[in-house]
Amino acid sequence: MQQPVSFSHDAVDTDQTDRAAMTRKAPAYADRWWFTEDGLRLYARDYAASAGRVRLPVICLHGLTRNSADFEEVAPYISRLDRRVIVPDLRGRGLSEYDADPANYHLWTYAKDVLSLCDALGIGRAIFVGSSMGGLVTMVLSTLRPNLVVSAVLNDVGPVLSPKGLARLNAYAAMKPVAFRNWHDASVFVAEQNKLTFPNYTQAEWLKLARRAFIKSKDGLLRLACDPRITETFRSLMTASANHDLDPCYASLAQGRSLLLVRGALSDVLDAHEAKAMSGRARDFTRVDIDYVGHAPQLTEPQAFAAVCDFLEGQA
Repeated sequence: MQQPVSFSHDAVDTDQTDRAAMTRKAPAYADRWWFTEDGLRLYARDYAASAGRVRLPVICLHGLTRNSADFEEVAPYISRLDRRVIVPDLRGRGLSEYDADPANYHLWTYAKDVLSLCDALGIGRAIFVGSSMGGLVTMVLSTLRPNLVVSAVLNDVGPVLSPKGLARLNAYAAMKPVAFRNWHDASVFVAEQNKLTFPNYTQAEWLKLARRAFIKSKDGLLRLACDPRITETFRSLMTASANHDLDPCYASLAQGRSLLLVRGALSDVLDAHEAKAMSGRARDFTRVDIDYVGHAPQLTEPQAFAAVCDFLEGQA
């Protein structure tokens, strides 16, 4: 029996205490919980807008193996632009429950979960910021509930993804689950996996990325803060992209909306030719390429940060 969509402020489950402790220490946002249509209990960060104009809220969606912590620096600043910022952990990530059926880890399920979140929060219209897979979810949302998506920021993603980048991501997704005893080792792993994406990163920046990506499990080891089984459906997602199944979704998103494309200049997932093609299909399209960054920018880079803030200032 399906549980009704609901909204609560309950405490986090004790089996994810490491991230929960980080959550409780952060005064910048409130913890939000809601139930999906199929009964999973999911989590989101809710950053209140600063006092001032009442403006459309912003919903930030993370990438494939990522979580809401990816926006921990960007979201507070957006909230100071008089916008409420909602950053969910999609199912199987962060503090959100894992799905018993890994076949449910796909774009349309994620999009429906976001719709449930918006219903629980009473959000009828919003601006979306989608990083990598989060951008694909945004495209799907524009087809499922067109009035919800007012405008969007797409972070290094489009309806057609580069085979070279897909091969790299597929190799990463096929890796066996990893575990580390300390944050240094976790940061070394993150650096090895992302050295081509962020060639100029320092050890401190690798540690910051590791703390966003890993969580301490019951056995005291640090593990990626996502269900390892989300990669089981990764190839179907990639096949959909390769077959241009997402073209209609992008066409829907680009129809009459303002779009900002943030692209890593070194990206192997969204090539420059495809980025140019995306521009030709949208009425109001802005693009910024982030120097010395691959897939996907953190949006904290000065170029990206300025572009996102300028874009949001120009929206309702």
